[in-house]
Amino acid sequence: MPTITLNALTKRYGPGASAVDTLDLHVESGDFMCLLGPSGCGKTTLLRMIAGLEQASQGRLSIGDTVVDDPASGRFVSPEKRELGLVFQSYALWPHMSVAQNIDFGLRLRKLPAHERRLRTGEVMEKLGIAAYASRYPSQLSGGQQQRVALARMMVLNPRVLLLDEPLSNLDASLRLEMRAELKRLHQAFDTTIVFVTHDQWEAMTLASTIAVMRQGRLQQVGSPDDIYARPNNRFVAEFIGNPPINQIATSSRLGRRLDRDAVAHTLALRPEDLQLAPVDAPGTVAARVQSVMPTGGSWVLELLVDDHALQLSTQHRPQVRAGDAVGCRIDLQYLHRFDLDGNRLESGARPTLHRCSSIAYMQAV
Repeated sequence: MPTITLNALTKRYGPGASAVDTLDLHVESGDFMCLLGPSGCGKTTLLRMIAGLEQASQGRLSIGDTVVDDPASGRFVSPEKRELGLVFQSYALWPHMSVAQNIDFGLRLRKLPAHERRLRTGEVMEKLGIAAYASRYPSQLSGGQQQRVALARMMVLNPRVLLLDEPLSNLDASLRLEMRAELKRLHQAFDTTIVFVTHDQWEAMTLASTIAVMRQGRLQQVGSPDDIYARPNNRFVAEFIGNPPINQIATSSRLGRRLDRDAVAHTLALRPEDLQLAPVDAPGTVAARVQSVMPTGGSWVLELLVDDHALQLSTQHRPQVRAGDAVGCRIDLQYLHRFDLDGNRLESGARPTLHRCSSIAYMQAV
């Protein structure tokens, strides 16, 4: 499968801001890349440029060794010649055709022999678990089954790259979960390079081998789900990834001053699951008061008031506390993230004095 390389790719629709702004990105062969970001960040525009449905204003786009879009040289390869499969948010199935006919449609346009069409259609229906629905019509299928048919219609063409534009957003919660697992199996079975657009962080975290986070047409960070979550490049990525959202503490606040003795103006951040409850006055803790306890099913979220700051703590163990209870809160400094005034990450190496001491020793000292 080919790689996809974007060099300073830009898309402008007018004299205003760019929908995609000088973006550099490399998608490895066989990768499952998620383009993640809020609505309007340019991720769908980027996907459409890869597909050839939008022409770049500037920069270069290559698929494998072939340059498919380069405004400077006037080169542009049309969508049908890029050998890509594109699945939209809308399934767009032919209502008057059966499942098998919908899947077979592209092969018939390519004028493949009937026996080859039947073989390839049967194989892809088996892999996607829809062979039993071959004679049904789209109106007789559930949303998840229709989504499988839309995917099968693309996969039967053996595309070099599969492009998915929020294909699960029309499904209810249980079907979304089912189809996420289905897409993982699909990727493993076909070993296809996949570029997947979503605004849902959990879809990206559970599906992708690589995530590219976008904001206002610009790339914020590219990395594995673990890298994106554990080492966000900037405050935007830290805020966008994670539920409950990351706690943020200004160093100008009382708690911030206690955690950062140098009192440099920046923001501290801590994931809710990196806070721990402890008995009142336990070593290495700060005093806190429980504001609320919110069960979420498999976990609980506690809102704590620590000094002058509200923090959220997430735990998978049923807490034996109620609103109003005094508790201890353990904050391990090794899990603190630091961002400067522009929101960029401050590396741990820049704060050697703080990190040489353990969290327990430091909390006892203050």
